Amino acid sequence: MAEGILLVGGFGTRLRPLTNHRPKPMLPIASLPVTEHQLAMARRAGIRRIVLATSYLSEVFIPYFGDGSKWGMEIKYAVEKEPLGTGGAIRNAAKELSGDQQVVIFNGDVLSSHNLKGQIDLHVNSEADVTLHLTPVEDARAYGCVPTDAEGRVTAFLEKMENPITNTINAGCYVFDKAVIDSIPENEVVSVERQTFPQLIEANKKVMGFIEKAYWLDIGTPNALMKGSRDLVTGIADADALDKYKFAHRDLNYVSLSENISGNFSNGSAIGAHCVLADCNVDGSIISDGVEATGCTITNSFIEIGAQLPANSVITNSFVDPDGEISPLFT
Repeated sequence: MAEGILLVGGFGTRLRPLTNHRPKPMLPIASLPVTEHQLAMARRAGIRRIVLATSYLSEVFIPYFGDGSKWGMEIKYAVEKEPLGTGGAIRNAAKELSGDQQVVIFNGDVLSSHNLKGQIDLHVNSEADVTLHLTPVEDARAYGCVPTDAEGRVTAFLEKMENPITNTINAGCYVFDKAVIDSIPENEVVSVERQTFPQLIEANKKVMGFIEKAYWLDIGTPNALMKGSRDLVTGIADADALDKYKFAHRDLNYVSLSENISGNFSNGSAIGAHCVLADCNVDGSIISDGVEATGCTITNSFIEIGAQLPANSVITNSFVDPDGEISPLFT
């Protein structure tokens, strides 16, 4: 059975100021941390042991996820003292793996509904060294593109270009043969995208592409994070993680872990636990745990943990920090 490594050590620079108070994998989407949705995807594909490769604010993960038993998994932790790049982080986390079978690498910036079990099966059946999830996009100019041959074998990793030769891009989920991970230099900064994968292709190793046009989103910016949350609530993206919770309210308009709320909630809004919202209109927004508000109108905004909003506030396209300070964010 495959094991997994989830890369959750990034600083989340593109997501600031949301990541001033907690790491991006612990930001709530559809009322649950990003990482929780990724764990649900891993478990659906049969993975029961996963290592969280942490760095920035690493101490917040263990109190929430513990040993993983709550999710029917075994969770281990690997902490980088200094950032090691994707390859270095994978090599460091691999020390916590227990076997020599396939290892699935998840990128903490990605929300995906692709068929992970199908990707693992392709890897095993083709006896690949690495199998990458590739997704087609309408315009690949903003990404490096990844061409494949007629048999699905990756032929190159190409940087951003004005006229991409293919519209398939690296979607950030990989299945590794354990021997490939063991070949990554230890305690060195290594990028699998810029170093490991091109070197494998140059050495004529078997790098396969699992191409599937399923829901996929890089949630590394505030606007993308908000969209990902709405897509989970409204059913556009797979929301398996939500199924294990008893929500006070859950439908395609909004989800809420709090019972003490009243007003109108719409457009995929997500309300955290222990909130008190009286006569509020909340449209397409993320309300974190412990927020209090009366008569407020909140549109396309992110409200941080414990914020107490002035009565009848009108908040649009904004971030509200735990002290209630409002700053424009979503434009």
